[in-house]
Amino acid sequence: MTVVWWATQVAQSGYVGGIYLMALVIFKVAEPALVFKSWIGPTMFLIIGAYLIAGAVKDSGLGERIAYAFINKFVRSYKGIIVSIFVLTFIMSVLIPHPWPRAFLIMSVMAVVIQSAKMPKEDAVKIGFTVFAASVPVSLIFLTGDSTINPLAVANSGESLGWLGWFKVMGVPAIVASILTLILILILFKPTKEVHINLDEIHEKQKALGPLSALEKRTAVWLVIAIVLWATDSIHGINIGWITLGVAMCMSMPVVGEVLTPKSWGQVPVHVLIFLTSAMAIGSVGGETGMNAWLADTILPSTVPSNLFVLAAFIAVISIVIHMFMGSVIAVMGVAIPALMAFTSPMGISPLATALFVYTAVASHYILPFHHLNMLVGQGEENGKYTQKECIRLGIPLIAVVFIVTVLIEVPWWKIIGLL
Repeated sequence: MTVVWWATQVAQSGYVGGIYLMALVIFKVAEPALVFKSWIGPTMFLIIGAYLIAGAVKDSGLGERIAYAFINKFVRSYKGIIVSIFVLTFIMSVLIPHPWPRAFLIMSVMAVVIQSAKMPKEDAVKIGFTVFAASVPVSLIFLTGDSTINPLAVANSGESLGWLGWFKVMGVPAIVASILTLILILILFKPTKEVHINLDEIHEKQKALGPLSALEKRTAVWLVIAIVLWATDSIHGINIGWITLGVAMCMSMPVVGEVLTPKSWGQVPVHVLIFLTSAMAIGSVGGETGMNAWLADTILPSTVPSNLFVLAAFIAVISIVIHMFMGSVIAVMGVAIPALMAFTSPMGISPLATALFVYTAVASHYILPFHHLNMLVGQGEENGKYTQKECIRLGIPLIAVVFIVTVLIEVPWWKIIGLL
C-alpha cells in the first residue's frame, strides 16, 4: 500500500510514510523499537545536523561569497559556465551537506551570470537545468554530499562506512558519473549564440558583499572543524552522525557560535524525517518478518549470475525498472536493497556492495523530475527554469551512464579495493 501511494503521489510522502509507521505499530506487525530503530542510531541525527549546517552556510553568506569569487576568476564562456557549475557543486558538496540548498545557492549566483550575459531564455533554461542536474552525480562523491540518501544506503546494508571509507568506495565511480554527465550536457545543450559575460556586474555583486563578516568567519571555522573530524573519523572513532549534529549544536552556542538561532530549526523538514524513517522501516521490518526473503524468492530468478559484471548489470536493470514506477530514490532503496541482498547472499557478496549497486543505479538516474528530488525541487520558472522536457532529453542517455559506471567502473574498482 505504502509503495503504491508513494508512486501515485496520493499525498505528500511524509504523510504516507507516517500512515505506514502507525499501521505497523497498531496492527502489531512489529514492535515500535524495530519500527523506529533508525532513531537509536546516528543516521537520522546526521540528517538533522546536515540541514542545520547547510542552512548556516547559506544564510551566513559564506557560500555566496565563494561562488562569486570562483565565477569572477575562472568563468569566461558558456562552456566555462557549465564546467564551473560542476566544479562549484563539488566544492560546495564539502561545505554544504545537502544538495538542495547547495543547488539553490549556486542557482542564485547563476541568475546574476545569466542577467549579466543577457542570455536568451533558451540558454538560461540550459544553465538552470545544469545546476540541478550536476547535483545528482556530484552528490554521490562524498558521504556528506547528500546527507539524506548516502547514509541511508549504508544503513540499509547493515554495515558501517566512514567519510573516507565512502570516498574510497564511491569516489571514483561518482567522479566518472559526474564527468560523463558533464560531457552529455555539453553535447545535448549547446548555446543558441555566443555568450559574453559582463564581469563588471559580477565584480559589483562580489564587492557588495563587503569584507568577510564575523558571522562568516565563525561559520568557516566550524566548517573546517567539521571537515577535519569527518575526514578523521577512522582515527578518533566518533561516528560522522554525532560529529555533524555536535558541530551544528556548537554553532548555536554564545561567543564561539551564534551562527544558528532558534529559527534555524525551521530548516529541518519534519516530513522528510518521517519519510526516511518509514523507508528504513521497510527494510528492517521486512527482514524481521521474512518479507525481504519472500520478495527475493518470488520476484527474482532462482539462480544468481556467477559473473560479477552480469550480476551488476542485472541489479542495475532491476533497480531502474522499480525506480521508473516508484519514483522515489529512498523508497526504491528501502524495497530493493533488502530483497537484492537476500538474493545475492548465496554468492557471499558483501551486503554493502549490493546496496551500493542499487544506490548507484537509482541515485544517479532519472527520466522525469519526480524520479529524483534534486530535479523535482528545481523544476519551474521560479527555480531552475526548466521543464520535464530537459529531464527526458538528458535522462534517456543517462541510462547508458548508469551501466557504464555500475558495470565497467564499480565492479573492477571494488575488486581492486577488496569490496568484491
